[in-house]
Amino acid sequence: MLLLFAAVCCAAPLSNAISAYVALTTGAQAEDGQIAEGGTAADIPPRMLSAYKKAARLVGTSAPMCRGMRWPILAGIAKVESNHATGRNITVGGDIRPKIYGVLLNGLGTGGNTTALPDTDGGKWDGTASGERAVGPFQFLPSTWESIGKDANADKKADPHNADDAALGAALYLCGNGRDLNQRAQLKAAIFQYNHSGQYVADVTGWIDQYTAAAQDPDLTDLSGTARTVVEAALAQRGVPYSWGGGSASGPSYGICCSPSGKSGAGVKGFDCSGLTQYAYARARIRLPRTAAAQAGVGRRIPARLGISALKAGDLVFYAYAPGRDATIYHVGIYVGGGQMINAARPGTVVRLDAVGAMSGYAGGARLP
Repeated sequence: MLLLFAAVCCAAPLSNAISAYVALTTGAQAEDGQIAEGGTAADIPPRMLSAYKKAARLVGTSAPMCRGMRWPILAGIAKVESNHATGRNITVGGDIRPKIYGVLLNGLGTGGNTTALPDTDGGKWDGTASGERAVGPFQFLPSTWESIGKDANADKKADPHNADDAALGAALYLCGNGRDLNQRAQLKAAIFQYNHSGQYVADVTGWIDQYTAAAQDPDLTDLSGTARTVVEAALAQRGVPYSWGGGSASGPSYGICCSPSGKSGAGVKGFDCSGLTQYAYARARIRLPRTAAAQAGVGRRIPARLGISALKAGDLVFYAYAPGRDATIYHVGIYVGGGQMINAARPGTVVRLDAVGAMSGYAGGARLP
């Protein structure tokens, strides 16, 4: 059954009955739970991404002593705080509707709060005078916002429910009195100040690392031959939608229904993970089988125990539910160097660059001639 499940994770055109049967009988999570959400700009609404980039540019005006502010830092905070305001409407000017409110901090334990915070803004920002609640995509307390809020979109008001204003406010708060955020210890201290939790710091830095990796285009200067052909072909597909069962040696195609979580690729023209790798290698006249698990049997395997330092650009990289058992491989990408891979991650995303560590169950790689 694990072999069948691996076969449908980067889908071959198998029947819906098999997909449903395997998902039910193995008890395995669907790809949404196994594949980390995007470590690239692809999972950030474009208007939010522009706000992060704008804030990183503007912060030096208000905090000239700050060093190292960059958009992945802001993206990491906003990912954890509000998932980039995903699902909200964001206007051209950056206003987010409906507004984002946290739980009422009344000390009753909801959302983990055990300390009651009295109202400070009369409901101006958090919509209630009965207490405090965090607001906006960066989840500021109203009292904090009053001390650091800035107008970043030139509408003459500083609004924590505006993407531009909130991002700049977060940048200023993290900068403090002149931190150097290039220094890992100072970056962690800034994040800890934002939320006094070690787990929070770990979560945010994890996302920052993924966004940082995604923001850097791979250096192909010394790449040649088959590897260069494969990597360039895959990179050229960035932005193409993920489609369950989509893609082949010929290019993107409409997929099938349905993934174990019920996501259909039938109306989406694009690639799933093994469809993308099959296409890229076909540009170099190398034929690959259709599924991730089958592709692991081609070429020379690179054991996971050697780490990603053993990989070279153009290698296939695999992920498994039980690393060491190739029958459980559920995903494949193409390594491009620098800890990055070209990845068709999951339904709802696009082909993109991700950190190799963005996904669970690293199972090594394979090097083809």
